[in-house]
Amino acid sequence: MALTLASRRTTRKLAADVGLLVVAVAFALPLAWVVLSSLDPHADLRVKAPDGLTLDNFDAIMNSDVTFTPLLNSLILCGGATLLTVVCAALAAYPLSRFRSRLNRPFLLTILFATSLPITAIMVPVYALFVQVDLIDTVQGTILFFAASQLPFAIWLMKNFMDGVPKELEEAAWTDGASSLQSLVRVVLPLMGPGVAVVTVFSFVMMWGNFFVPFMLLLTPDQMPASVSINEFFGNRGTVVYGQLAAFSVIYSTPVILLYVLVARRLGGGFALGGAVKG
Repeated sequence: MALTLASRRTTRKLAADVGLLVVAVAFALPLAWVVLSSLDPHADLRVKAPDGLTLDNFDAIMNSDVTFTPLLNSLILCGGATLLTVVCAALAAYPLSRFRSRLNRPFLLTILFATSLPITAIMVPVYALFVQVDLIDTVQGTILFFAASQLPFAIWLMKNFMDGVPKELEEAAWTDGASSLQSLVRVVLPLMGPGVAVVTVFSFVMMWGNFFVPFMLLLTPDQMPASVSINEFFGNRGTVVYGQLAAFSVIYSTPVILLYVLVARRLGGGFALGGAVKG
């Protein structure tokens, strides 16, 4: 009986390992195609060893029109919108976390509902509104909409992280004469560094890969971000320059990877609040 039970456990564990391996391969294959095709002079849709290593694909896209200007536009749009999102999320999450009100729960449920709304469902009225207020084809208008679209989930995340900061620390700051805003900036936010990092990375990544919003709200080609300009590699009649597309994808992914590396320590650092409230 014990042997049969152990055999079943081994079988289930093996099945789980095989399932996880299949999922890992499904995620790894596209990444392998991007890396290998960027170095392949005769790249196609197959995942294969390059027919000789070359950097010609990178040389072909290393110019202002194809790569540098769209990447700069993406950094301006996503960086500005991420900063605005994090600041507004912190200011909105603070009263939700620190002050009790009968409106807190309905407000949080409304925020949770707003996170489930697809952007495509609201783009038509948003486009009409932006035309009316003269924000269409403007960088600042696109930044505002990016921030507004990510703000509900950012508030939800920020509030949950803020709940983990002991209120006793703020009370000590209030005793020393600090205002609520000063205690938020000088006490709460520094102690919830990992939470701020999570919100920052999540917001930036979601905006960085967004194609639909800038495609609808921006009309001038010189203002298009990299998420839209990547469409230029898909030519007419189904022709695609796969090698250059893969090379551009590698460069396009670099800012997100660098951002994660920069905040990786904070993501795994924990809050370390245990000794802060002792004594």
